[in-house]
Amino acid sequence: MKIVTHEAYIASDSNRTDTFSDETRDQIVLEIINQVRKNGDAALLHYTEKFDQVQLDTITVSDAEMKEARNQVKQNFISALQQAKENILRFHEAQKERSWYMSDENGNVIGQKVTALDKVGVYVPGGKAAYPSTVLMNVIPAKLAGVNSISLVTPPQPDGKINPYVLVAASEAGVDQIFKVGGAQAIAALAYGTSTIERVDKIVGPGNAYVARAKKWVFGDVAIDMIAGPSEICVVADESANPAFVAADLLSQAEHDEQATAICITTSKKQAQAIQSEIEKQITLLSRQAIIQKSLNQNGKIILVNDLNNAFELVNKLAPEHLQLMTEQPSEHVHFVKHAGAIFLGPNSPEPLGDYFAGPNHTLPTNGTAAFSSPLGVYDFVKKSSIIQYTKSSLLQASEAIITLAEVEGLTAHANAIQIRKDADNA
Repeated sequence: MKIVTHEAYIASDSNRTDTFSDETRDQIVLEIINQVRKNGDAALLHYTEKFDQVQLDTITVSDAEMKEARNQVKQNFISALQQAKENILRFHEAQKERSWYMSDENGNVIGQKVTALDKVGVYVPGGKAAYPSTVLMNVIPAKLAGVNSISLVTPPQPDGKINPYVLVAASEAGVDQIFKVGGAQAIAALAYGTSTIERVDKIVGPGNAYVARAKKWVFGDVAIDMIAGPSEICVVADESANPAFVAADLLSQAEHDEQATAICITTSKKQAQAIQSEIEKQITLLSRQAIIQKSLNQNGKIILVNDLNNAFELVNKLAPEHLQLMTEQPSEHVHFVKHAGAIFLGPNSPEPLGDYFAGPNHTLPTNGTAAFSSPLGVYDFVKKSSIIQYTKSSLLQASEAIITLAEVEGLTAHANAIQIRKDADNA
């Protein structure tokens, strides 16, 4: 992991690359989507055999498989999962929105009706790791919003089954249907439906680059949460930070994926060298050493800045998914942060606390989109309708203004819809 100056980093052309610009990948994804729309379940079984090397008779997870999964996991996992579930519920409960109405002295009513989405699809990645935490983070807000039906899709293991930890998490969270299908084909099935999988209104959950591109292509026919890229962490560390803690937190994100980004911004060259030394020491103890090393080689940086003002200027340019403030008074520095998916304050708030347990959602905007996007929440699973009810006298009082505005826009039928009511009142 290289130490670079602020100026050198800004001058680099490789600070953030477009992970999803591959035209060949798009061609593959569009072909998969078309085949699923045309051939439904048959296409899902074909692509599962092709990409996952698994032959399935059915893509539906049975009750027997759910029961078997619970018998395979240890009680300490279930206990930890339930504790995390309670924290996630408590946090997201505070996000719930309610319909509201207001009236004036003339009896006119305006307002907003909040309605849950009917059907949601949740994508849970497989492959390099199992993600029961992703199940909780995506399903619980949807349940709290009042979504009627939640379908979960996830790739099968080589034995044709779903990871038991994922199945137990799905059971605890209250998923309605679970299907053994992943990749772009799973996104297409959720977006357009097959004989087995019902079409949903919105698709949420992270995935690989093919999943992300599939979500992009089906958007408009169905809603999506975001197009998520590889995981990111940025740690701002002053002289007070424990270099072993900083190194451990950077490594915790680098292990996600070879494309993950781990950046530390520090005001101290001595601190930078200590963090670099800790990374070299700790990486030898970790099971995903090869993935971490490639991630750090490609995207890892320790950036030296002159002061914390420069540090936060860079933070807001990066708009990182995860931001840790390992400074002497972190709560006093929060107001300098304009763009970040999640902010962790102090030495006792490492990023994995947010990934698994604290309660705020870990589905976060990546690739700089924290500049204009928010974490997944209950608000992502509702839609809003405006309510307008005017009295006759109030409409007539407003009629001339409405007609004037309509005529300026050349919309005479709009003006007529008001004028005809004026004429009827005068008749």
